Amino acid sequence: MERRNFIKISAISGAVAALQSCGSPEQQFIRFIPDEDLVPGIATWKPSVCTLCSAGCGTLVRVMEGDAEVLRNGRAGLIKMGLAKKLEGNPDHPVNRGKLCPRGHAGLQVLYHPDRLANPLKRRGPRESGDFQELSWDDALAELSSHLTDLRSAGNAASLAFLTRPLRGQRRELIDRFLKAFGAPPSVPYEPLDEAVLRQANLLSFGWAELPTLDLARADYLISFGADLLGTWNSPVSQSIGYGEMRQGRPGRRGKFVQVESRMSQAGANADEWIPCRPGMEGVLALGIAHVILADKLRSRDAHPRAAALIAGWSAGLPDYDPDRVAKQTGVSAEAITRLAHEIAAAESGAVIVAGAPLAQTNGIFNALAVNALEALVETGRSQPILSFTPKPPLATAAPAAPQANFSALNALTQAVLSDQPRAPKMLLVHDANPIFGAPSSAQVRQAFAKIPYIVSFGSFIDETSAFADLILPDHAPLESWLDDVAHSGATQSVVSVAPPAVHPLHNTRAMPDVLLDVAQKMGGPVAAALPWKSYDAMLRAAFEPLRQRSGTPAPSDDEFWTKITTQGGWWSAATAARAETPPAAPAHAPVTFAEPQFDGSAQEFPFYFTPYASQSFRDGSLAHLPWLQEMPDPLTTAMWSTWVELNPKTAEQLRILPGELVEISSSHGSVRAPAILSPGIAPDLVAMPIGQGHEKFSRFASGRGANPLSILAPLTERETGSLAWAATRVKLTRVGGVNEGKLIVYAGGMSRFPVEEERR
Repeated sequence: MERRNFIKISAISGAVAALQSCGSPEQQFIRFIPDEDLVPGIATWKPSVCTLCSAGCGTLVRVMEGDAEVLRNGRAGLIKMGLAKKLEGNPDHPVNRGKLCPRGHAGLQVLYHPDRLANPLKRRGPRESGDFQELSWDDALAELSSHLTDLRSAGNAASLAFLTRPLRGQRRELIDRFLKAFGAPPSVPYEPLDEAVLRQANLLSFGWAELPTLDLARADYLISFGADLLGTWNSPVSQSIGYGEMRQGRPGRRGKFVQVESRMSQAGANADEWIPCRPGMEGVLALGIAHVILADKLRSRDAHPRAAALIAGWSAGLPDYDPDRVAKQTGVSAEAITRLAHEIAAAESGAVIVAGAPLAQTNGIFNALAVNALEALVETGRSQPILSFTPKPPLATAAPAAPQANFSALNALTQAVLSDQPRAPKMLLVHDANPIFGAPSSAQVRQAFAKIPYIVSFGSFIDETSAFADLILPDHAPLESWLDDVAHSGATQSVVSVAPPAVHPLHNTRAMPDVLLDVAQKMGGPVAAALPWKSYDAMLRAAFEPLRQRSGTPAPSDDEFWTKITTQGGWWSAATAARAETPPAAPAHAPVTFAEPQFDGSAQEFPFYFTPYASQSFRDGSLAHLPWLQEMPDPLTTAMWSTWVELNPKTAEQLRILPGELVEISSSHGSVRAPAILSPGIAPDLVAMPIGQGHEKFSRFASGRGANPLSILAPLTERETGSLAWAATRVKLTRVGGVNEGKLIVYAGGMSRFPVEEERR
């Protein structure tokens, strides 16, 4: 018998001994023999990768000896093992340079969460009931393999679907290989707030289908159209570091920051100037600024012909975008438009970016291309632009071939099921995605999932989507897993992160990549041939061979290279100021002209624009189960453990709505209720709600708390990419109840005018 499998019964403490002396045998505590050598009281720092957003920050994990409740060989007990005590930013990592946001720190709670699934589960009751029974991994893998084999034997391999959050690096490569060898279509990525519009616009304008990297430390002037670069967008830690250097890192030289948006974000709250613009008209404003720059000959109109050629009327000086006309369309004064144009043109180094709500309109691609054209104009003649793109590492699978619109792919899957198409999914695998929560109710994802014959989830928690699963194969927590990532933004050098598990698994879980590799070997044939590795770390080691060849002359040995990159947390090239390679040819695209944004709901019946926005704590709702983030006060409202609707004070006065009063927000597709917070940082004709709360099922900390604004959205899409136009829904407001009936919890030391709930749930 191996030492790690040896179980020793012992008295752990007086309390444990008392427990052992009574009750049934399955309730007795046992002491497992440690399977690692540890020095009591001495901390070890191990590299890892933050997985709580897509930025890919490098982390260090403080590991020390301690007692942990674990599952071993199907039995619960205690063991002395290395335990993760704290997360910090990795100072050597080029993306975050030693810094870490609050969401990153909360990654520790994923590991120790009391509601983590500890064993494979098989559905016993009706779907959505949450009634599951435990089974062994041997039985679980046999069942998964059996269903896959039956599907392929019946000639239905193409009816296997794999739904996952957007992935990078070797996890996506593994899934793609598995599906292709099996004969199934590519995986379906889904997250509510995808960036397909910006990626497509950047591909057309600059040749790179990626998010930009901003060298803010050198910027003297920045205009952001809707990008919450200090809060939730893109690579916020990297951008916050650069923003700090832009504002205070150069004695006697302080950059100016202008934020254009209809609802004040954290970035807007830190700006020198906050300018509200009518929703969907941000591209018009950008071209109004460009018109002034061209008309006053502040820059050459021949600059960056690739981006300029995408805008109709550019060669003529944009005659349709004079300041007076643009002012009427956008609500921004002609004087302000002219002033912004002259200020940014006079700056030694400036940049213009766009993200968020302007791209979540039906005319989002116009807004993105217009801002990109203005950015190209502003950067004319500069050898080191503020906006660039992170160089790709020498890995063939480092980036997707083309931008993918998450919502259109999910909608195609949903409609195939609901309409009983011949190739509709008969078996669905789900990894790290929760579309039943994250998609509008009008998209009918719930109804479609109810019709899929067999669903397998790799989820670590029971959420709205995994509750539909017939089989749950719980994944390791990130700190228990081999992790890798390819940074697509946030650094001016190529960055590939890789890290071994920081701690041993606490429960009877298995890493999703290892499960797929195991199943592939059981199935044999082309699937086994496509995935020949015995473990995920073996696949990673083989995939990174091209990086070893780029790591010096002569190249280090395989063992030396692998030890080095897994010890420092990854591989990165020498720093560079800008992308070196020439961008590929962009797909042909006719010049765009302005098209009015379309909104669901008439202005008469639904008088307010509705803007759901990524929560500072929970982003798209995937982090709402972490109590540290529930407890973290929102940086603008100080609210916590709750949801709210933001109104302009003038709007609230007209509707006689008091702070903290319960309000019903209704669209043509449903309604939600939330307490009101009054804010001058929002346009009077717009209301906004943070995304993240409103889960039906997602641990004891998130279930039944607040409301989900995504549920009432219209299924409108951006015209060109098919992305969800999540800012294109109109709503009406109805005053419902008394003050704080919505259970709004506000930090007492913050905005004291809001009522504070005396007892928290």
